[in-house]
Amino acid sequence: MREESGKVNAGEAESHRPQVSGAGDPRAPILVVSGLPRSGTSLMMQMLEAGGVPVLTDGRRPADEDNPEGYFEWEPVLGLGRCPECLAEAEDKAVKVVSPLLRTLPPGGRYDVLFLLRSLAEVVASQLRMRQRRGREGGDARWLAGQLRQHLRDTLAWLRTQRQVRVLPVSYGGLVSRPARWLARVVAFVGEGRVPHPERMAGVVRPELYRERVIGGRENVADGDPLAPS
Repeated sequence: MREESGKVNAGEAESHRPQVSGAGDPRAPILVVSGLPRSGTSLMMQMLEAGGVPVLTDGRRPADEDNPEGYFEWEPVLGLGRCPECLAEAEDKAVKVVSPLLRTLPPGGRYDVLFLLRSLAEVVASQLRMRQRRGREGGDARWLAGQLRQHLRDTLAWLRTQRQVRVLPVSYGGLVSRPARWLARVVAFVGEGRVPHPERMAGVVRPELYRERVIGGRENVADGDPLAPS
């Protein structure tokens, strides 16, 4: 994995899988927004759209109390394992692929991944609150935290084995509390040519939507160990 300080590596293409590329360059990377569910991926997509980056969404999942600004999802992502060629639609766009689905990305492509990191305590609280709003049993917070921690550890380890994949870890808390600092990193990573209006990105931040905040948690989870406790 090549992080902003280096590269993320993607595995060699399987001969039966199609290669996915960006328009104008057969090896141009696709911009992927990823992270655990409830880690800030929708906010990152919203920021990219405000900055003038085309985003691949279908609007099938409407905004609700949990995501008042929308989910920015594209349903075919759920079936990339069966239809990898579908990702060709993401050329020159940003597409949201939450971390449990990252391994279904066609291995012949190149990807620039914005990986959102948020305190696990906040992610767990947000996921349980969402379940409760939908009338489902919340579940055990400690068990869920353990499952998410292991998933995140496995996913980051897997990304480090991938060639032709670059990853920028992005702090959700940082995007909300210090957007200028973090967006400068995002724009530098994505490329200024792909973000025509970077000055508009911070304007979509609504700090009041940063719920389930852990008081005293670190802003810069992406600067250290993302698995360390807040």
